[in-house]
Amino acid sequence: MNFRTIIEPFRIKSVESVKFTRREDREAALREAGYNVFRLRAEDVLIDLLTDSGTGAMSAAQWGALMQGDESYAGSRSFYRFESVVRDLTGFRHIIPTHQGRAAERILFHTILRPGLVVPNNNHFEPTRANIEVEACEARDLVIPEGRVPALVHPFKGNVDLAALERTLEADGDRIPLVMVTITNNSGGGQPVSLENLRGVRALCDRYRKPLFLDACRFAENAYFVKLREAGQSGRTPKAIAQEMFSLADGCTMSAKKDGLANIGGFLAMNDDAWAEAARNLLILTEGFPTYGGLAGYDLEAIARGLEEVVEEPYLRYRIRSTEYLGDKLTAAGVPSIRPSGGHAIYLDARALLPHVPPLQYPGIALVNALYVEAGIRGVEIGTVMFGLRPDGTESPGAMDLVRLAIPRRVYTQSHIDYVAEGVIEVARTKDRLRGYRIASAPKMLRHFTAQFEPL
Repeated sequence: MNFRTIIEPFRIKSVESVKFTRREDREAALREAGYNVFRLRAEDVLIDLLTDSGTGAMSAAQWGALMQGDESYAGSRSFYRFESVVRDLTGFRHIIPTHQGRAAERILFHTILRPGLVVPNNNHFEPTRANIEVEACEARDLVIPEGRVPALVHPFKGNVDLAALERTLEADGDRIPLVMVTITNNSGGGQPVSLENLRGVRALCDRYRKPLFLDACRFAENAYFVKLREAGQSGRTPKAIAQEMFSLADGCTMSAKKDGLANIGGFLAMNDDAWAEAARNLLILTEGFPTYGGLAGYDLEAIARGLEEVVEEPYLRYRIRSTEYLGDKLTAAGVPSIRPSGGHAIYLDARALLPHVPPLQYPGIALVNALYVEAGIRGVEIGTVMFGLRPDGTESPGAMDLVRLAIPRRVYTQSHIDYVAEGVIEVARTKDRLRGYRIASAPKMLRHFTAQFEPL
């Protein structure tokens, strides 16, 4: 139907109350949390856009599937259902369940890396980067130049710079065990990667005899962007496009907490027999037997059903358009953000909005905290705090200072999104009052999760 109104492609059968707080309550909660919204109690947050990972609502079919869970330690029926769905989608021989995506990354990298190696990617998200750097290796970002300019409109800002990848393979090929591509590109604004670009990466990997792995957390959203934006793809189903994306790779890591539409879980999948054997041995040591991998049988059932639902076109149309709706409202109000809108989130450009706050005074933190105090909205800084700390302990400005507003799947309605837009626009209106922060305490790695700040 050709109407303008976005409607959610589902009916709501169960609701959860949210807590309204006063401004002074939020100011006190933020002080107690050390000015780090990760440390807030979730019940003190009105609209929680911290992450889209594991925060979505499961369907009635998924809840029904929970009752079918086979909790056998080895060889459960639920594993074989899960394995069948994943193999139909990806085509990979070896399907290894894990409790979430970063566990899949840790097992993969600990299995194949040794100190001094290099892993190219379009952009590594922070836990992925940390899992590489903890092995004393380099995570190298090779996104196209357009992907580093927030306001520039380009249909596939997540694409790998093929010329840069070729130079890297030529110069450092002996130190590269595999090439990765993140779909969609989270650190770069939830931006998609084209099929044409993936084919180009595949061709380079073939020429230099390197395996290609996908970070596939948001594969379905990427497939739908390909359908919408890439020439010759509009007549294909999202599932068929996703299957072609996977066919171009030799393996993948996956957080099922994103496009698995589940609250927990993930998997590592690949074709290489020797790598798979080593990965399963490590899995047994740290996660569990290879047919449950740290998950309950009912989790495997929920993921299997979620992977079937996530490639349905009515869901993806709603998902992408509702995120775009928020982006359009903010752009119309003059709020700078990464354009075009990402698949799972809107990324506010804190550096452009707060030019009076230097990167090393963390404009992203200033904006995140202001959104919480003003409207009870929780986002997350994707900038100098997350990416500015180098392995040697020195600090430099991140490539961009962004605030991600990640939209949980099937949780918030259009009126919630309208409220978010109002809150962001109000903070932008008073932007000149905002000041930077300093770090009061922080760990040596993954500091954005637990660091404490002080206002300047």
